[in-house]
Amino acid sequence: MNNAARKPNPSRPDADNPEWTQKDMLNARPATEVLPGLIGASAAEELFRKGTGLPVSETRKASRTIRLDPDVLAAYQREGRGWQTLVNAVLRQHMPGSQK
Repeated sequence: MNNAARKPNPSRPDADNPEWTQKDMLNARPATEVLPGLIGASAAEELFRKGTGLPVSETRKASRTIRLDPDVLAAYQREGRGWQTLVNAVLRQHMPGSQK
């Protein structure tokens, strides 16, 4: 059986997902208002809590553009995952004014 025959036509709404009317749009409410009644206040609060994701480091890295010779870049990229961290470590070792 062809996969295309099993997939519904996205331009034709079905009973579980009807097309919204102008009235539906006008009656829509934000999730912050609706979800506490559906899943509970504490669960909704967890969903809307700001700051989810990775914690902000105290020593944030600076994003800058640096131009490298293609062979230098290729050599570090061949090291695989974490090559940027390796470049940072090598630059740190050779930082002007640092002790060797």
